[in-house]
Amino acid sequence: MSQCLRDDQGHCRRCDNGLEFDFTMAFQPIVDIATGEVFAQEALVRGVNGESAGEILSRVTPASLYRFDQGCRTRAIQLAHDLGCEQLVSINFLPNAVYEPSACIQATLKLADELGWPLQNIMFEVTETEYVRDRRHLQRIVEAYRAMGFLTALDDFGAGYANLELLVDIRPDVIKADRNLIIDVNQNERRQALMEGLITLTNRLGIRLIAEGVETLAEACWLYQRGIKLQQGYLFARPAIETMSLPPSDLIEQIRASASASV
Repeated sequence: MSQCLRDDQGHCRRCDNGLEFDFTMAFQPIVDIATGEVFAQEALVRGVNGESAGEILSRVTPASLYRFDQGCRTRAIQLAHDLGCEQLVSINFLPNAVYEPSACIQATLKLADELGWPLQNIMFEVTETEYVRDRRHLQRIVEAYRAMGFLTALDDFGAGYANLELLVDIRPDVIKADRNLIIDVNQNERRQALMEGLITLTNRLGIRLIAEGVETLAEACWLYQRGIKLQQGYLFARPAIETMSLPPSDLIEQIRASASASV
């Protein structure tokens, strides 16, 4: 891992210059079925004219990677504050764009202090499909963030380069089960076996489990019946640019009722 380029005045040659393109954030709720409340709002990058995340990410170059990562963090927190969010804001981050955890978080810490945003209301998600060149470095990041008061999550768990072996070194607060494990889980016995194993694993390790990519009522009901209270997906709300959505209360009641009916 290369050295951080932040100088004695706190300026970084990698992170402090502007980007050649603009972007904004869409928010998608992570729902707590048991309470009917929003557990967190995930911030997802979008273009200011509605461009997809893929279109925006295609504009990121190796030279702008670090500025983009920093910009995503601060843009998400600023927008969440402006929209009156009182829940966790969940932000994806790039481990390979973090040179020194305590230095590369300074812009986030400064903005949070200016806005009065509690650090415990920020969750950083590392996407499992991003190739992590240095697992020990990722471990240092997670440990540093935990010491600062942030929550950390492994996103897209069950897909990508790293799988269960990541949990040997990394101690996340949250695991987000990938859509590939969720699709048709109510009728697919192999996915059911995998999800039931993941439920047992996270319970044993004291990790919260979120099912992401939930798209049907049947999927949501099966998951809730097995104790997965935290869910995210199109069933509840699609990502909305610079807007925070709430899940339909009647939908939550339907899912809860399914658990009672299955007893």
